[in-house]
Amino acid sequence: MGATYRKGSRAERELINFFYSKGFSVIRAAGSGVSSLSPDILVFRKGKNYAIESKAWETEYLHIKKDQFLGLRGWEENTGITCYIAWRRSREPWYFIPLSVFEENKASFAFPWEKAKLIGRKLEDLI
Repeated sequence: MGATYRKGSRAERELINFFYSKGFSVIRAAGSGVSSLSPDILVFRKGKNYAIESKAWETEYLHIKKDQFLGLRGWEENTGITCYIAWRRSREPWYFIPLSVFEENKASFAFPWEKAKLIGRKLEDLI
């Protein structure tokens, strides 16, 4: 198990524990971090349902591979559950970015960190 996988799993557990502590029912998808068939985490509470793909990356731009992004978009369209990319960098808060604001390029869908800080929703916005 590599350091990147462990960091990603730790980030997912942090989100799972946060939402659970706020009264949400939480599911971590089987194969999370391996397949692009579904989001990493599903959270449910009366009237508030979210699908979350978590990323703990230190980059200036978040790049999501096209097949994974299109899978998340299809998942959102099929279920009607809002899907967010949750992005955090070390010693920074989580920002929840809707799929609709990502920009498509040749190999991926991308979003800049500076813009995430401006328009991304924070944890407290989702509870």
